[in-house]
Amino acid sequence: MDLLPGDDDQRRIAVREWINKHPKPNADELALAGYVAPHWPQPYGLGADALQQLIIDQELQRANISRPSNPIGIGWAGPTILFAGTKQQQQKYLPNLLSGAEFWCQLFSEPDSGSDLASLRTRAELDGDEWIINGQKIWTSGAQYAKFGILLARTNPDAPKHKGITYFICPMDSPGIVIRPIKSMAGAESFNEVFFTDVRIPMANVVGNVNDGWRLAKVTLGNERVSLSTGGVLWGYGPTALDVIESVRATGGIKNRVMRQNIARIYTEHVLLEIIRMRTLTQRLRGAQPGPESSIRKIIADEHGQHVMALARELIGADAMLTGVENESKKTLQNHAWYSGYMFSQALTIGGGTGEVQRNILGERVLGLPHEPEPK
Repeated sequence: MDLLPGDDDQRRIAVREWINKHPKPNADELALAGYVAPHWPQPYGLGADALQQLIIDQELQRANISRPSNPIGIGWAGPTILFAGTKQQQQKYLPNLLSGAEFWCQLFSEPDSGSDLASLRTRAELDGDEWIINGQKIWTSGAQYAKFGILLARTNPDAPKHKGITYFICPMDSPGIVIRPIKSMAGAESFNEVFFTDVRIPMANVVGNVNDGWRLAKVTLGNERVSLSTGGVLWGYGPTALDVIESVRATGGIKNRVMRQNIARIYTEHVLLEIIRMRTLTQRLRGAQPGPESSIRKIIADEHGQHVMALARELIGADAMLTGVENESKKTLQNHAWYSGYMFSQALTIGGGTGEVQRNILGERVLGLPHEPEPK
């Protein structure tokens, strides 16, 4: 990558020396070295700037070293605990969070509070030095595996909806918690409903101040994670448009003009997204915050994922409706599990903020259009 320094850079040399000493490091070693979240401050990270983060990413990729998978823990819970948690909370939760030994989930969304998260109804009432939680959460990824969850609950029902919300660390094995998996049309059980009935959470598990949870839910640290990875079209996972194109080439190409035009379309989208990514990355390397292109990229990327998966299904034909080892082992387009990917892709423009909400945000905050009226 031309933006990055060469082999003689001392930061790169230091990473390579560490890898030579730990050629197959376990998760604990990576966490202790500060390589899981290098942008975090010491002792949990390295306080790395954008350039150092990218160097570490590149060297780990070259050595085929993977970081622990704990997306909510490392991406959401950890930064918030670093920002507003007590020293005791940081020491108790961050090491095992970084190593992946303790998996985390996010208990935010509710059945009646989708895009309007601030209208959540899960209640927390103080009883001595404990909070009693009652309510329901939904679309909680990995709740059935999680040791802890970050929980938003209303602690002051009389306050305006963006006030009176508190941010809790919730042990997922607490009495009164019931987890029910939701089977998606792709056949997976990655999402869950979570029910709270008189669940007791100690005061020590409040992050930040009581009734200040909404602000914490939006916290992003100034020194955010920067990544080299372009990722797949399914929220960073799965195949890319280039995988589809390579598979088409490997099977002799396509003569149908409509299909050829659709292939050109996903390639164009891929290039545009890569340009936006590089522009954002360049801004970070210059020490500047990315502009509206980061918000625009989410909208384009979500729809691009749907286009890629739909085209792959069309190219495969009737076999795209089949699942199973025999079908997915074929040495053509099927080797990327396109069936489940296509089914999952329908959620891309819904999860993490619907495309419509994202466009409203861009209209209001970037284009300066009037805000939508509040519902009465």
